[in-house]
Amino acid sequence: MISPDETAVPTVQRRLVDGRYDCVVVGAGVRLPPRQLVLFEAVINAIHRAAPQTAIAFNTRPEDTGAAAARWI
Repeated sequence: MISPDETAVPTVQRRLVDGRYDCVVVGAGVRLPPRQLVLFEAVINAIHRAAPQTAIAFNTRPEDTGAAAARWI
């Protein structure tokens, strides 16, 4: 989990460097509010740079996070 603020990108980078992940799910709190567009782009690019082999998935609500990840792993 990340906070949708200025700590998001450094948190994503730190966590991805610390381990290997098959998939990262980006939730609606970062993805959907139009005011979060720049943060959403920054998070996606941080994932891509820090873990280019890691799949990226998107959930529609917290309850389907597992299903979102399962589509890609």
